[in-house]
Amino acid sequence: MALLHRATLTPTKLEALAAWLPGRSWLDGADVSTLTQVGAYRFDDPTGAVGIETLLVRTADGRLLQVPLSYRAAPLAGAEDALVTTMEHSALGRRWAYDGCADPVGIRALLTAILTGGHEAALDYDTGSGIERREPTVHVLGSGRAPAAVPELAAVTAEDGPTGTVVSVGTQVVTVRRRLDGPEPTTEGAETLRGTWAGVDTPVLLATARPA
Repeated sequence: MALLHRATLTPTKLEALAAWLPGRSWLDGADVSTLTQVGAYRFDDPTGAVGIETLLVRTADGRLLQVPLSYRAAPLAGAEDALVTTMEHSALGRRWAYDGCADPVGIRALLTAILTGGHEAALDYDTGSGIERREPTVHVLGSGRAPAAVPELAAVTAEDGPTGTVVSVGTQVVTVRRRLDGPEPTTEGAETLRGTWAGVDTPVLLATARPA
């Protein structure tokens, strides 16, 4: 269960992404002068310390991008190059937002969903006068089956490519698709995470995990 707060963010998530996305190798010249959020899904951090969210955003020229983010109350040591922005959250204070592919908590949550057949977190929304359950805008499902061994991660190594990010996590290699509007890569020999959202009924490949 992910607890969301009624709050304002400065900068907003889309403003932060518009500033951070240029220069990403997988952006391939897409026009990010305006971004539209198509949907999002979250995973739980078992300790409750890190917010884990993946945004699906459409660019001004119609590209569909997948951007995992992690939100922390303090800087993540050694991850300076993965910092997307610092933002002021009206309920939680200052937050450090990172590329989720470089955050070991975010990647372990993704890997857990893939290997155990997990799904997105339920959303509880704190309105200030009570808690409301909200429907996620993206539904995801891993192809694996519980129980499955998921390695503990102290650190991860992420490398951007032309269409996605490859993350080495010890016994597994996770590949996160960044551009979702192109042909899907082969998934032979891999467990997968697929998702659906409004207007998309056939599950779309979002990420894979293969033995290292």
